Amino acid sequence: MNQAYEPLRLHVPEPSGRPGCKTDFSYLRLTDAGTVRKPAIDVEPADTADLARGLIRVLDDEGNALGPWAEDIPVEILRKGMRAMLKTRIYDNRMVVAQRQKKMSFYMQSLGEEAIGSAQALALNIDDMCFPTYRQQSILMAREVPLVDLICQLLSNENDPLKGRQLPIMYSVKEAGFFTISGNLATQFVQAVGWGMASAIKGDTKIASAWIGDGATAESDFHTALTFAHVYRAPVILNVVNNQWAISTFQAIAGGEATTFAGRGVGCGIASLRVDGNDFAAVYAASRWAAERARRNLGPTMIEWVTYRAGPHSTSDDPSKYRPADDWSCFPLGDPIARLKQHLVKIGHWSEEEHTAVSAELEAEVIAAQKAAEQYGTLAGGRIPSAATMFEDVYKEMPEHLKRQRQQLGI
Repeated sequence: MNQAYEPLRLHVPEPSGRPGCKTDFSYLRLTDAGTVRKPAIDVEPADTADLARGLIRVLDDEGNALGPWAEDIPVEILRKGMRAMLKTRIYDNRMVVAQRQKKMSFYMQSLGEEAIGSAQALALNIDDMCFPTYRQQSILMAREVPLVDLICQLLSNENDPLKGRQLPIMYSVKEAGFFTISGNLATQFVQAVGWGMASAIKGDTKIASAWIGDGATAESDFHTALTFAHVYRAPVILNVVNNQWAISTFQAIAGGEATTFAGRGVGCGIASLRVDGNDFAAVYAASRWAAERARRNLGPTMIEWVTYRAGPHSTSDDPSKYRPADDWSCFPLGDPIARLKQHLVKIGHWSEEEHTAVSAELEAEVIAAQKAAEQYGTLAGGRIPSAATMFEDVYKEMPEHLKRQRQQLGI
């Protein structure tokens, strides 16, 4: 007997807030600070399923550090984290202005996400290799990379360490453990797993850390990386920055509606955590846990960082076209800088006066670095790397046909 069925239909996820409306953030599935358990370092991946659904938080609304993830973080680390986050935000603000002044072609800021890169950078060793996406400049700030070099890269000038070959913000700083940023989404996940596998093959102790956005989890490289990381127990941390928006596409389109991104790691046999990405203390603790697991040959860890992209996707984007203008001010996990500041003040190692003074100091540092970098030229000024550089850094030794081509150009 044939049964009558309704016509098939597809479900298309909708954002929880549109321009002119108020966002309903209940979809975040929050938990209170200090309530999520901390498992043993050798926990079986399948036994982290509840950690991939909950939300690891340390700092409560009053700035108290609570629960099993509230490590005794050295005050010096907390202060370094505050400086790195402040420096990142100040740097971002000035570079956006510089782009509007046509000194560079493009910029992407990390407003609202500063805790993630800075805390993990401080939790890792300097010789661990980070494979970032394009919103982890806080790693560079925490590792104190010279600002002049970074700004010259943005300006694509004659002192650009990458010789004008990369889109602005796609830095590459080997000595700071910062792998070349790729404009192709998700490729860095596979690269990081391969680098971690190579480190293990060599019998080294260095681990890898990969970064990806929520939207890029829909790329095939993401799934390939999870398979290799699981099968070979690669010493790698797989970071998914869930900042709610992939350009103008809400995170639910990438699969974050009925489940969590961290849940995908558990399904692939990888220990997985879901963490408050605006809580510096939680980011540091979770990163340390994952790093220790990797160093003990216990395999990879996948971490979903729940945060919010407070600014535009890039200087080419207008977020008012697809989300409420006041979304960030209503985001329940707050501002990472304000939250760490509240905690430091509460424990007696920061003050309003110091906050103002440090902000002014870092502003002056960024301004001085920008002036120094602009002496080598800006996009509008036309002082760019020599055309001869296109033949360099391709082969270890330049082959004869490239030498002839360079001679034909007369350079």
